[in-house]
Amino acid sequence: MKITFAQKQFLLIAAGALSFAPTVLADVHLSNLFSDGAVLQHGMDVPIWGTADAGETIAVSLNGKQAKTTADNSGRWILRLPALKAGGPFDLTVSGKNTVVVHNVAVGEVWIASGQSNMEYPLETFSPIDPVYGPKAKAEIAVANDPLLRMFTVTKKISPDGTIDKIPGPDGAWKAATPLDAGKFSAVAYYYASELRRKLNVPVGIIHTSWGGTPAEAWTSRTALEANASLKPVFATWDKKLADFPGEQKKYAEQTLREWQQAVGKAKTEGKPAPAKPRAPDGPSSPRRPATIFNAMVNPLIPYGIKGVIWYQGESNSGNSSTYKTLFSAMIKDWRSRWSQGEFPFFFVQLANFQAVQKQPVESGWAGFAFIREAQLMTLGLTNTGMASAIDLADPENPEDVHPHNKREVGRRLSLIALAKVYNEKVASYSGPIYSGFKIAGNKARLSFDHADGGLMAKNGDVKGFAIAGKDGKFVWADAKIEGNEVVVSSQQVAEPTAIRYDWAMNPIGNLYNKEGLPASPFRTDTETSH
Repeated sequence: MKITFAQKQFLLIAAGALSFAPTVLADVHLSNLFSDGAVLQHGMDVPIWGTADAGETIAVSLNGKQAKTTADNSGRWILRLPALKAGGPFDLTVSGKNTVVVHNVAVGEVWIASGQSNMEYPLETFSPIDPVYGPKAKAEIAVANDPLLRMFTVTKKISPDGTIDKIPGPDGAWKAATPLDAGKFSAVAYYYASELRRKLNVPVGIIHTSWGGTPAEAWTSRTALEANASLKPVFATWDKKLADFPGEQKKYAEQTLREWQQAVGKAKTEGKPAPAKPRAPDGPSSPRRPATIFNAMVNPLIPYGIKGVIWYQGESNSGNSSTYKTLFSAMIKDWRSRWSQGEFPFFFVQLANFQAVQKQPVESGWAGFAFIREAQLMTLGLTNTGMASAIDLADPENPEDVHPHNKREVGRRLSLIALAKVYNEKVASYSGPIYSGFKIAGNKARLSFDHADGGLMAKNGDVKGFAIAGKDGKFVWADAKIEGNEVVVSSQQVAEPTAIRYDWAMNPIGNLYNKEGLPASPFRTDTETSH
């Protein structure tokens, strides 16, 4: 029988997702994703895989659903259990020459939560450091008691030389929401899952795989990166880093660290805060290397049955934002292709405001996160994507913190997208206003918006954050007025407007929302990539 390309790819994926010692094949073994407390995706044929003796017949059953297969010549096997209805707990029974029973298996909604530190930060992180959200997180942990809200956290690991054969860590484990374990969950993922549990009343499982300070290329397969000509410079950059690493490592140890230690001593003497320890140079074991995290922390999860992905990342790509739109889209397409579940939902967070508040319109030069936010906005052009803006969530008392503490609102905004677009629940709005076009009439520009649900509004006074420019390209603050679902902007300094920007800065001053309290996404009209 001829094996199709898709079948070959599926078998290769299954081989890369095994989480057991490969030297032990005599007994039936399962990937440790299929461990006590697991959540399986309902409404789809569920992939289940493991190892056994070559040629051994494997039978799997759960709540009356059954499937059989035969282990291949290497002892690997994979099958799909017929579609399951939400419910549980059940026992998952896998039989060959021996029998394995996985207990307390729930069937419901399964999501992957991934990204960098803003996704990684556990719920308990903010309890001791934030006077507002800390007590709220502590209270949330104290009352956590939901046996049908469960999380599987993937241990950090890299693999520079190719995909690995097992999920990182000694033993994978599904944890239910209890006061003992809830605080260790990703805060964003926990709040997101809690909202789904409350609205859908079915079991919810989150597979959490994230790593602070990592760029999107580390989460993308080498095959996908190499297939796109515009992403090949990523490898050139890393080739140089690896070549320079011995010298940079020596300089770091002999000079950089010594200067830092001297600065720490000086700060202590002067009663000032100590400077942060400089980051070591990137080398062969860096988690920022292209594909290294995909190999170790994404590939082993494939093809576990999921509903979709939530993602919070982008800060680590701000130094090379020009490629982020291509890179981010390539990563999403890569994951979807490898999972072989079609264009599953992929919802992401648009970066929060950060650093000093904008005082004047940014005319040119480096605007940091503004470019990443624009790339994220453009990614909405991909099918079945959604964006939750965090542009208003930074701590006003500490804007230098790149980690907004109000993770509850981040999770809630992501859940609104899922409830509306995936589960057909009635929500008043799932997105803040998105710029859709503008027209010039004399010295005024009239801008239109999608998702102006209930109409537009300005929080705390007159509309702020709009800048306008004429033919000279010089931006000045604009007078802005809301008229229904549109905003009319003008300036006495600009007779013939040519371009408009809104919230175009690291930490902008905009206050445009829809009536449901969701903030407008930053944008600019003076670029070919505008939405």
